[in-house]
Amino acid sequence: MSKKTLFIIALVILAVALLIIFAYYQDSNLVNGKYDDFARCLASKNITMYGAAWCSHCLNEKNAFEGSFKYVPYVECPDDPKKCLDKGVDAYPTWIFPDGLSAQADKKLVGEQGLEKLSRESGCLLPPK
Repeated sequence: MSKKTLFIIALVILAVALLIIFAYYQDSNLVNGKYDDFARCLASKNITMYGAAWCSHCLNEKNAFEGSFKYVPYVECPDDPKKCLDKGVDAYPTWIFPDGLSAQADKKLVGEQGLEKLSRESGCLLPPK
């Protein structure tokens, strides 16, 4: 092979390696989102959002987390209707705060809540503005 061909192959390999590294860092926990700790706190308390992909209020709630929603427990009700019906979910989004006693005594917040209210109700702290 000529030097030019080897050089092009090396550049292609380098480019692929850089793309793989970039993709890894985008998906890894090495880059923390602004609301990661808040979302993880909700998860540690088993606070779950029940919703649907087509629900605009659910989308607003998810987007408020700026990429940190991946840490929040979430149930897509059209995919698991029994779970939602068992929890008494009849509107989206519904946030359920378990009290540890029974499913009937869980606290429910129905509708779009916003991060500030979720923080007040959960005791999970939001990052400083």
